[in-house]
Parts: sequence; C-alpha cells; structure tokens
Amino acid sequence: MQTSPTEISLELKPRARYDLIDVTQHISERVGDLFKGYRKALYCSFHTTAGYLEESQSAQLSQRMEPFIGAFQQLFPPEADYRHDQLQFRNELTEAQKRVEPRNADSHLVFISSGMKNCVTYENRPDQPVYFIDLDGLNGEKSRCRKTTILGYNEEQVVHKSRMSIPVSKHPIDSIKLSDSRHGFFDQLNQIVRDTDIEHGRVDIDLEADEQNVGLTVNEYETLLMKHDLAEVLHNPLKFMAQKGKHALAAPQLIPGKTLNYAKYDLVHVFNELMDKFGVSETVIEKFLSIFLRLPASRFLSMKRHISLLVSQNSETGYGEIVFGKYQSPILVQWERAPKETRYFDVKVSKFN
Repeated sequence: MQTSPTEISLELKPRARYDLIDVTQHISERVGDLFKGYRKALYCSFHTTAGYLEESQSAQLSQRMEPFIGAFQQLFPPEADYRHDQLQFRNELTEAQKRVEPRNADSHLVFISSGMKNCVTYENRPDQPVYFIDLDGLNGEKSRCRKTTILGYNEEQVVHKSRMSIPVSKHPIDSIKLSDSRHGFFDQLNQIVRDTDIEHGRVDIDLEADEQNVGLTVNEYETLLMKHDLAEVLHNPLKFMAQKGKHALAAPQLIPGKTLNYAKYDLVHVFNELMDKFGVSETVIEKFLSIFLRLPASRFLSMKRHISLLVSQNSETGYGEIVFGKYQSPILVQWERAPKETRYFDVKVSKFN
C-alpha cells in the first residue's frame, strides 16, 4: 500500500458544452494503477462552470445524473436576460476580452444551484467512474481546456479546529466573497495552514448548525452575476425560465390553484424525466408542483452548507497553501438577514498521510 500522498493534474477536453467526463478512466490511461494503493482520493476542479458532485449524491443519482443536471439547465436556459452576459457592462474586461468572453451565466447558476463543488473526497475505487461535470465545455465550436487535480492518500489527521465568523450586510439577499482581504477571513486560514506545516491536506468550512437561510459555494465573484442574476433567482427562481416559456410563468405566485394543471404543463418538462427516473407518481408530481409554485428559491435550490479547499505544496516555496483556480472564490450566499449581521463557521484543517 502507498504511504505518502500522490498528486497528479490532468487536462481534460470536453466534447460538448455539457459533458460528463469519467476522471478514473483518464487516470488509468495516464498513470495506470498508480492510485490503486490509496484508500481515499480528493478531486479538485479549477473552474467555475465545471466540477463534481459529492460522493453520496453521485451514488444516489447513479445513472440519473443527466436528468438531475438537466432540471437545473431548464430553470436557467442559455441566452436568457442575464446581466452577467451583457458584456458591454463588464468593466473588468478589456475590449479584446469582451470579444471572446463566453456568455455563460446559465452555467454558473446551474453550478451554484445544483450544489456542484470544486473539491470533493471519494473512497478510492479505481474501477468505478468519478464524473467531472462540465457545463460550459465549448466556446463557440472550440473545446475549452479544463484542469483537474487528483490527490490520493490513506489517512487524514485533523490538525486544527476553530470557530470563525465574518460580517455580512443587513440586506436580506446578498453574497459575500470570503476571500475579500477586507474581512481577514482568508488571511487567518492561510496563517493556520502555514502554522500547521502541511504539504497536502484539506480545509473544510461548515456553516454552524443554527445558521439558517444561507449557503456556500465556490464560484466566480463577478458583480453582475452575484448581485443581479443570483439575487434575482433568489427572489424569483422561475424568472429566466419564464423568459423562454409561457406568460403565466412570469408571475407564478398569481396562478390560482384551479389552474395548477395549466401551469404544470409549463413546468413539468423541468422535473418529469427526473421524477420518472426515481419512480415518482403523477400525484406526487402534482403535489410537488403545487408547493413549488409557492416557495422561495431557498427551498429547492441545492446550495450546500459546506465547502472544501485543497491544500497543496507550492513547488517554489515547498510549503503547503490553499489552491484556487484563477476565477474561483469561496462565496457565502444569504437570502434572509443574519442576526447581528454576522455568520459563523466551523473550520477544520486536515493533514493527509
């Protein structure tokens, strides 16, 4: 059995805008049975529109992953009226960048709302697939170059636990970039990683149990995406689907109960295949839709309360550090005000052996 952790990085080439890529197959083709002796494997994506589902969720979905993701893609269709995609207002982009920047707000929103993650840990089973899910794999007709890191290890030792907090605004719907230097949150995390002298490991950030109406994600903290598109989804989850559907969906809260069947035929294509795959009856679908039409986004979006971050050795300094992709940021999203305008986390740092 292997003892010290082994880390490799793979470049992946998606075949379509939405693509499921079996990473274990690529590992086998690239390095053979190098990871066979490890009990655990950490998978890390460095992209904001491509990543992984947690092991338990992936196992539950099994062969039903495509309809699961497809339900969220129906909610956030491409080419709807996303502010993120109105490149003329993206002041952080140069004119040259605006000419090639993908219009992909829908992919960001699917990633966030479906609970996809940048960093997951699986039991290492080289004979079973682990899917890298790409939501925006093409820019025009050209495949985008994707990178993922896989870290095999046997044991993890918790070397630090603490309770941390971050101030949030008084706005009921808001998103906060946890790595913003003004908060000092990530300065503390980086110092903890340096003090614990880890070369390979993981940082786990969990919302405390009594934190309500809030979630965590790792994505692009772009102002129009976070402050407009995501905020509008939390106000009205059907807004962007309504632009591609019938007029009744523009104000679902006004649809009376007696016309629920009419609304159902506008919505059922979002859920029908998923429900059929799970063997759910028509009666259950009707009940689900009757509730769905009256609930805020927070009740059905699969946003997580936990994120993990890879700690990897910097080849230049020799020290371990928290690793991110170029456009990735850890983000807290809230849809109701926080008591005392503060959110609290349980932070755990683990060293891999």
